[in-house]
Amino acid sequence: MTTFRPQLRIPATYMRGGTSKGVFFRLQDLPAAAQMPGPVRDALLLRVIGSPDPYGKHIDGMGGATSSTSKCVIIGPATQPGHDVDYLYGQVSIDSAFVDWSGNCGNLSSAVGPFAIAKGFIAAERIPHDGVCTVRIWQKNIGKTIVAHVPIANGEVQEDGDFELDGVTFPSAEIALEFLDPVDEGGDGGAMFPTGNPVDTLEVPGFGTVQATMITAGIPTVFVRAADVGLTGTELQPAINEHRERLAMFEAIRVAGALRMGLIAAPEEAAKRQHTPKVAYVAPPADYVASSGKPVKAAEIDLLARALSMGRLHHAMMGTASVAIATAAAIPGTLVNEAAGGVARETVTFGHPSGVLRVGATVEQVGGQWVVRKARMSRSARVLMDGHVRVPASLLEEQS
Repeated sequence: MTTFRPQLRIPATYMRGGTSKGVFFRLQDLPAAAQMPGPVRDALLLRVIGSPDPYGKHIDGMGGATSSTSKCVIIGPATQPGHDVDYLYGQVSIDSAFVDWSGNCGNLSSAVGPFAIAKGFIAAERIPHDGVCTVRIWQKNIGKTIVAHVPIANGEVQEDGDFELDGVTFPSAEIALEFLDPVDEGGDGGAMFPTGNPVDTLEVPGFGTVQATMITAGIPTVFVRAADVGLTGTELQPAINEHRERLAMFEAIRVAGALRMGLIAAPEEAAKRQHTPKVAYVAPPADYVASSGKPVKAAEIDLLARALSMGRLHHAMMGTASVAIATAAAIPGTLVNEAAGGVARETVTFGHPSGVLRVGATVEQVGGQWVVRKARMSRSARVLMDGHVRVPASLLEEQS
């Protein structure tokens, strides 16, 4: 006779934010043992998403078996003065029992403000009947502030609209995001350029040397020229993700960059730091056809950019990598600035696999060092489902 084994019902919201989607939780709704960092929390989120999955499909979970859809977010009351909420992001591995807490998700950042408003984290008197509600978010993974400007109609978050975001099928209301002082201080000394240089020659075991811009704005990112790695910058996902040798090359570049940036001490540590650093490649503008079939003209963009996330070419562009692109484009001498024409700029429009994105950054030199004060971009967000997720109750027993 089979023993009845119940499932836990945990309040959750499934949300799209930018070109990503994930499962959002209020901290207080998690089981007590999962309200703090550790193996219980990680095991819970892995089960929610459906990882590890040797089939790579996430059939038995809420994940979508891509880096853009294997994500969880925990929102809690603000622990920092001058902020409205704490935002903690977990990138859930697809094929291994691992949750990476080393960085932020810029796309899902756009859903944090709407979630905070809808779930009662923002005082009613702060929410206009019609207009914009400003939500100050403390990004706990990297200890930074994000300001979200959320449209409000009839006292509720406005989700419907005409803002189009390449990589998202339907238009929605625009949410403006500001990433304040977005340099990730997890590297060597917390500098924007951990090596002190806008360009370095990177030794990549098995692949020789390559020039790279290594920057920590938004998220630690290693940029290389498309031409230097045998690419054009117009590639779509199949051109990278269906070629093992190209994926191996980019992973080797990522590991070499992580070592030079001081993010890891030995190559084997990279397996436990899959979310960061990102590796991306850039090229001057060129015509191409986006994954949707939409033609992108060279005259419409300043440069081409492609980035890998969790070992695969991203279908659009990660929000945090967009911050890195905006910042690097504004600083003379970087490979990103070079690809964008080598001129000073505060905004840049780049072509990615799904289309086009415009981002901006305000940078300045202080004591001979480059500092980024603010990065800006627009995204959209929408609630896909509100209710409960279920996981076997035995999961928590196994972890206790």
